[in-house]
Amino acid sequence: MPPRSSNSEKIIDFVVNKGNGIKGLVDAGIESVPDLYILPIEDRLDASRVLPEESIPVIDVSNWDNPKVIESICQAASKWGFFQIINHGMPLEVLNTVKEAAHRFFGLPNEERKKYWTGNSPTDTVALKTSFVPQAEDVLEWKDYLSFRYVPGDKESSALWPPVCKDQVLEYMERAEPVIRKLLEVLLKGLKVKEIDKAREYTLMAPPTVNFNYYPRCPKPDLTAGVRPHSDITTITVLLQDDNGGLYVRGTDDDSWIHVPPIDGALVINIGDILQIMSNDRYKSIEHRVVANGSKNRVSVPIFVSPGPDAVFGPLPEVLESGEQPLYKELLFSDYFKFFFSKKHEGKKTMDFAKI
Repeated sequence: MPPRSSNSEKIIDFVVNKGNGIKGLVDAGIESVPDLYILPIEDRLDASRVLPEESIPVIDVSNWDNPKVIESICQAASKWGFFQIINHGMPLEVLNTVKEAAHRFFGLPNEERKKYWTGNSPTDTVALKTSFVPQAEDVLEWKDYLSFRYVPGDKESSALWPPVCKDQVLEYMERAEPVIRKLLEVLLKGLKVKEIDKAREYTLMAPPTVNFNYYPRCPKPDLTAGVRPHSDITTITVLLQDDNGGLYVRGTDDDSWIHVPPIDGALVINIGDILQIMSNDRYKSIEHRVVANGSKNRVSVPIFVSPGPDAVFGPLPEVLESGEQPLYKELLFSDYFKFFFSKKHEGKKTMDFAKI
C-alpha cells in the first residue's frame, strides 16, 4: 500500500484510531470528499455499464413447498446468484422497526456510539467498525457498521447491546431464523441433499452475524464506494434494504452491473462463496457493490449465514457422487475467513484460496 499523505493520516486517526467513523467526519461538517475516500477512475461505477432493463428475479415464497417456487430459487441461485423474496412470513412491522433502530443507533451522539467501538465494546458480540479493513485499504469505504454476533438464548451478552436497538435486533433475528432454514433446505434440495442433520447444520448455519450498515450522505457519491466490489464469504446472505437503493450486482456479462431496486417488504438473498464451493459451481456467488447517496443517509441490515469457525467445508459428496471432479479443496472456515479479512475487497479473488 502506498504511503498516505499527512492529511489522510489525520483522517485515519480521527475516523479509525479515535473511533469516530465516517459518521463522525460527516457530522463534523466536511463539504468535500477527502482524498482517502476517492476511488481511482477505473474503480468507480461507470453509469454506462449499468443495465436498466435487467433485474434479478423476485420470487413469491408464500408456498415454500410448491415445486415451481423451489425450481425458481434454485434457478436464480444458478444463473444470478441473487434474488429477492416476498411473502416470506416476516411481518413488515418487524422489518421497518429494525431499520428504524439502525437509524436510531447512528443518530446517537458520537460519544455514545463510541462506547461500542471495536476493542472498546462491553461485549465481543457487538462491535462498531468503519470501512472494511482500514489498515489494508488504499481507499476507505464510505460506511460504518455495527456488527452483532447472534447466539440464540445468550441473554447475558445481548443485555450489553445498545438499548436503542437491542430488542429490535433480537426480534428480527428470531423471525429470520425459520426463513433462513427454509431457504437452505430448498437450496440443498437442489443439490440432492435430503436433510440437514446437526453436523451439516454447523457447516451451513452456525450462529449468524447481523450488521447495521450505515452510509451517511456523501457530498460526491460518484467518487466513492459505499462498498467496493466483492462476493460474500457466507453460505447465504439475507439483506434488508431501505428505500434509498444503491446496491448493484454483477451482470451475467462480466463488465455490466444491475441495480437491485428496493421492494417494500422484500428480502434480498445472495449466494455466498461457501455455497458456491459446496455446490461445485452449480450455484454462483456474485460480486456486488454499494454506492452511497448524495442526499440521504442509507441503512441496510444484512444477516451473514456462515459455517462455524472450526467447520470444514468443500464440495458436497452428493454433488460429486456421479463421478464429477471437485473444483475446490476442503478448507477450515476460520482460515478462509482470516484470508478474506486480511486484505481489501477484491472482487472474487478470495475464492482462489479454495481452488484446487
